[in-house]
Amino acid sequence: MEKNNMYKQAIDTLHTARDLLRFAVSRFNQAGLSYGHGTSNAHDEAAYLVLAGLHLPLDQLDPYLDARLLPEEIRDVIDLIERRVEERIPTAYLTHEAWQGDFNFYVDERVIVPRSFVYELLGEPLAPWIEYPELVHRALDLCTGSGCLAIQMAHHYPDAEIDAVDISLDALEVAAINVENYDLGDCINLIHTDLFEGLADHYDLIVSNPPYVDAESVETLPDEYRHEPALALGSGHDGLDATREILRRAPDFLNDRGVLLVEIGHNREVLEATFPHLPFVWLETSGGDGFVFLLTREDLVEHSA
Repeated sequence: MEKNNMYKQAIDTLHTARDLLRFAVSRFNQAGLSYGHGTSNAHDEAAYLVLAGLHLPLDQLDPYLDARLLPEEIRDVIDLIERRVEERIPTAYLTHEAWQGDFNFYVDERVIVPRSFVYELLGEPLAPWIEYPELVHRALDLCTGSGCLAIQMAHHYPDAEIDAVDISLDALEVAAINVENYDLGDCINLIHTDLFEGLADHYDLIVSNPPYVDAESVETLPDEYRHEPALALGSGHDGLDATREILRRAPDFLNDRGVLLVEIGHNREVLEATFPHLPFVWLETSGGDGFVFLLTREDLVEHSA
């Protein structure tokens, strides 16, 4: 009854976007939500959810803060706020939209919410290894999920034909929506398989944001992350099962000057201890230099043991 009374009072007394923003921040802080699916704090999460719920531009909060809202608009946003709090659903699933850089993607609970650092490294940051974008004729995105990295690869390497692979048919259905939204069906091939299984091509660039959460961490994930597909999060006891397979098989699928780019979360120390012979190049991202490694085919062949 207390919750229902608060809910009714909120609908009756909140009138503007500013009111909703304040209410959402208070509710999120009170509930002790976890973040990491596009925002890192209660205010940013609340601002995004309020703007998205009101169908307003996501980069223009101030002009609308004091605009009075229709009762049904207030009710719709409060419904979103309460679902975020009570069900611990990531905001991206509530709005069916996630941003990665300047790109926005349709998402639902069939895929993890896009948050890979790999997209920051496509294009110019890879120039020391791939001098010109035109040199990428064939590219591969392993564990494509929503298709976000494949789509951003198509932007940076417009001459490339891209294979986007996932073991989950559900994920590929979401990826197909995004590929169609960006009108990239002619250059992105969605393939249902387990990593390299059944592939026959050789690639100039292979990227992957594979599952990499270790078993202990999977057990302690906040409720928000439990809405994501378990298949896309955990990868064995140490989180490296998928990465081991990628390192083992990548040389057979890279061209002579091919490049491999893989995100491994917080597993740098474990990975380097497991493969002490490999000369990993750790690339700087907005999260630091311990999350994404680069290896060339030459590195993989020369230092394989």
